[in-house]
Amino acid sequence: MNAAFSYNFPSLRGVQGGNEFFVAMVPLRLIPRIFLFDEEEIPPEHRAQRIINKSRIPDITNYILENSKEYVFSSLTASIDGQVHFQPFSDAHDFEDLGNLVVSLDSKFLINDGQHRRAAIEEALKISPDLGEENISVVFYHDKGLKKSQQIFADLNRHAVNTTSSLGILYDHRDQLALLTKDIIAETPLLERYTDKEKVSLSKNSPKLFALNHIFKTNQKLLGKKKGEFITEDEKTFIKEFWEVLCDSIVEWKQVLNKELNPRELRAHYVVAHGIFLEALGIVGNFLYYNHPTDWKEHIKKLSNIDWNRSNSKDWLGRAFGPTGRINKNNQTIQLTANMIKIKLALPLTEQEEEMENTLKQGV
Repeated sequence: MNAAFSYNFPSLRGVQGGNEFFVAMVPLRLIPRIFLFDEEEIPPEHRAQRIINKSRIPDITNYILENSKEYVFSSLTASIDGQVHFQPFSDAHDFEDLGNLVVSLDSKFLINDGQHRRAAIEEALKISPDLGEENISVVFYHDKGLKKSQQIFADLNRHAVNTTSSLGILYDHRDQLALLTKDIIAETPLLERYTDKEKVSLSKNSPKLFALNHIFKTNQKLLGKKKGEFITEDEKTFIKEFWEVLCDSIVEWKQVLNKELNPRELRAHYVVAHGIFLEALGIVGNFLYYNHPTDWKEHIKKLSNIDWNRSNSKDWLGRAFGPTGRINKNNQTIQLTANMIKIKLALPLTEQEEEMENTLKQGV
């Protein structure tokens, strides 16, 4: 192979399953050049990855640009179809796996894992070319004819488990709403004791009452905010006071805190033990924040007078739970539950909420 017509990557050589692989540090500016990605040009038999979801790219791009001094990316994984030669820097036994990976210029590179990162890097470089001198690690596999590329993708993802959204919030130290949510939990005895910070849903026997992601989503609805948006001091004050008043207004929650009722019993018999209730309250709280800025606390306190028992099918059937009694949480049922709470609090429904109520009545 002519070294003048090749890529040269300082690399570390390893062996897995009896086959060589190589870990290289690649400048970001080279990523869009060597890893071309055009789904229309890649034959189906070589599409060893998911079809790219273009809606994900702006978020990843913004992550790079907004955290240019501290962003972190895991390695890309790629297959090489072409001539490959590894040149050790030294013949010494301890250094024989450290050297240059020489790849012919006419080789084809196919990303097995990391196509969204590749696309985001390309977009980030257009805005901030200086990032091109930074590096990302790439794990290369030699795959003649790209015959193994699909199997590589399958093997890489076979045991992959995505972190839960609750853990993502717990470990997020940049997002203002995530930080505020964690502060509220830490400062509120009921939430601090009974919030599961890892799971996104709780089993019927869980000793916890809430999942962190449910509280976070409730806060999003309370403020009408998306992840990453700025939160004012007034909004911070409101949301902290909201949870304080709420925890003091739900009688059943106080019974759990006082050990008069256990979480399992609450979950089995009351609507207030489920994420659908919290998120519905987020909608109601948002309405109060903008329409009752001075007396919203009085409305929240009236929640103590509502019958939250799941046996109260007149109010909650078709909203918080279905005919089988199973809690059914989706955008529609969250809104329908919020509608009933507003009705109980003598708050007016919006035109859209009225339409939902009419549709529900026609379906009964």
